[in-house]
Amino acid sequence: MIFNSFSFYLFFLILFFIYYFLLKENKRRQNLLLFISSYFFYGFADWKIVPILLIATILVFFLGKAINNSNNKQKSSLLTTFGVLAGVSLLFYFKYFNFFIESFSNLFNFIGLKSNLRTFNIIMPLGISFFTFKLISYIIEINRGKIKYCGNFVEFATYISFFPTILSGPIDKPNTFIPQLQKKRSFDYNLMIDGSRQILWGLFQKIIIADNLALLINPVWENISSQSGSVLFVIAILYSIQLYTDFSGYSHIAIGIGKTLGFNITKNFNYPYFSRNIGEFWRNWHISLTSWLTDYVFMPLNIRFRNLGKLGISLSIIINMLVVGLWHGPNWTYVLFGLINGLFYVPLILSGSFFKKKKLKTNKYGFIGFSDLLKILKTFLLITFAFILFRAEDLSHAKKFMLGIFDSTFFTYPTISNIGVPLFFSILFFICEWFSRHKEFPLSNFELRLKRPLRWIIYIAIIIAIFCFESSQKQQYIYFQF
Repeated sequence: MIFNSFSFYLFFLILFFIYYFLLKENKRRQNLLLFISSYFFYGFADWKIVPILLIATILVFFLGKAINNSNNKQKSSLLTTFGVLAGVSLLFYFKYFNFFIESFSNLFNFIGLKSNLRTFNIIMPLGISFFTFKLISYIIEINRGKIKYCGNFVEFATYISFFPTILSGPIDKPNTFIPQLQKKRSFDYNLMIDGSRQILWGLFQKIIIADNLALLINPVWENISSQSGSVLFVIAILYSIQLYTDFSGYSHIAIGIGKTLGFNITKNFNYPYFSRNIGEFWRNWHISLTSWLTDYVFMPLNIRFRNLGKLGISLSIIINMLVVGLWHGPNWTYVLFGLINGLFYVPLILSGSFFKKKKLKTNKYGFIGFSDLLKILKTFLLITFAFILFRAEDLSHAKKFMLGIFDSTFFTYPTISNIGVPLFFSILFFICEWFSRHKEFPLSNFELRLKRPLRWIIYIAIIIAIFCFESSQKQQYIYFQF
């Protein structure tokens, strides 16, 4: 049941009607409805994986209670360590167990030793990377004294399984989301309108741009050897756009759905392709993940390595980015993706630029200086290069694509059929983003900027475009695989 499907529209309309018009401001019943609906939504994909989510939630619920009620710091630390290890073990078994078996088997074969290691038939639960991080952060925040134990199981379970975010985030912290479940939620017209706009913007990104770009990109990746270097280069750029519009599109829809139900979900993207260096990029890309890892991985490492100066910061960043890469999946392409991004940071740290955060300045016409433009283009090309690893099936696949770019045919004219529609809307999309980069998203606060007739012309134009230019082949959201 994906967001841009009839089954989801029907599911959400029924939920919305019951949530506001039958249950009204009864927060206990609303939370119970959200809990049941979230598990139904999750089980719609495969009901066999629902017990895994439920058991993990129950375990962490009681661990949180034990940590909260303990007056012994050593006992609390042990329980916290156990909870974190349980979460990591859950993630490791379902997502990485076979990966390490295959890696060790290949290593033994490489050095001439026979290996009888065999992989297992393990089905990875959808959204495990997202809900596991929620479980871990809940345990850690209780131990740190940042939050109180959530004594209501339905509230806690709803936070973990909240249907708009369980499959692909954003990853909300318990500090910000659980208190919202503990408040009354009545129908808010302004929040409803703002959420609907954000949903519409997310659908525009996903359906018109990302899905149509996928039809151009996928065949090229399946037949790299017959493509010219110029085509591969253009496809690499288009994939960066596809990945962004697909994932940020999902995030906008999830956040918009949350708003219609009275929740403020963590912002996940802040116009990352206007970043002037890799540090800015990762502060603006998948914000909920990077902030989570900053709190629980980078900061503890940075404190431990603080005596090493810039070398310690570099090591902390590289390890942190390796975790970012490995978080995405059990493949050496993701590990190398994380390592490369970590190494991209090193020149910033050594030059001192890592610690400087300057606002992007524009002239009275809204344009930036040539120097900043070059920095933005350089950063975009660096991340596009790294995203080749992200898209490749394995390292050899990535190597073949990269070598293909730097072929003598790089300077030939790239011929890509049916590129007109997605290219036009991609350019339009980035123009809208540029002039709205100080807003939450391009359609936000329309009532303050545009008169009602013009607003409705834009809404109707987007809806018509969605129906007219919807891809002939619906594409799954890319981050569902993580």
